[in-house]
Amino acid sequence: MNDTPILQMRGVTRVHGTGPQAVHALRGIDLDVARGELVAVMGPSGSGKSTLLNLASALDSPTQGTVIVDGVDLGGLTPAQIARVRRRKIGVVFQDFNLIPSLTAGENVSLPLELDGCSVRDARVEALKGLDSVGLSELIDRYPDAMSGGQQQRVAIARALVGDRCLVAADEPTGALDTQTGEEVLRVLRDRCDDGAGGLLVTHDARHAAWADRVVFLRDGEVVDSTGAAAEPEDLLREVRA
Repeated sequence: MNDTPILQMRGVTRVHGTGPQAVHALRGIDLDVARGELVAVMGPSGSGKSTLLNLASALDSPTQGTVIVDGVDLGGLTPAQIARVRRRKIGVVFQDFNLIPSLTAGENVSLPLELDGCSVRDARVEALKGLDSVGLSELIDRYPDAMSGGQQQRVAIARALVGDRCLVAADEPTGALDTQTGEEVLRVLRDRCDDGAGGLLVTHDARHAAWADRVVFLRDGEVVDSTGAAAEPEDLLREVRA
């Protein structure tokens, strides 16, 4: 069994701008996400939650520090190599789904595989497996505008985890959904982590954070506390507001 964390962040700092106008979004962050672990990130607006997720998912680069995904140090890679790591190892789930409206559910899910050189036939087989894992195999040929919000988000999760991706980063994935549908989406994320993927969930909702194995609290770009899943939602909210 490989005990090396899926995600390792060491001394990660992100500064936007220079001089007097510089904004320190993150300040010396250390964070690990283990295989099979779902880590929730909470904090007030402007605390650095989305910046942390963008760095973990290779959508942005740190000003200082090291980000390692499945043993690969992102700092020494070219843009093309980073794009390859994202396609093969990292899945990102956004609040607004980010599905391509002109593609079917199956085509949306298979697109990352095709971009990585997989044949259309093989990519469709993998897309069907991915959609089946989120309970939507029957919608493989349906377009996004013919799906509910919850269905679209589950398609987005299937796309995020298709192939051998081992890290899923979700930025407020339930923000545009009703309570019941949001719970269904969180169950899918939880199940995929239980199957061995690592998960990073940015959320402002303590009820959603309670699905995680661990909750990390940010304030002013720094980790100020961490707690296990046993904490009650009311306790998590008090941590965020403290």
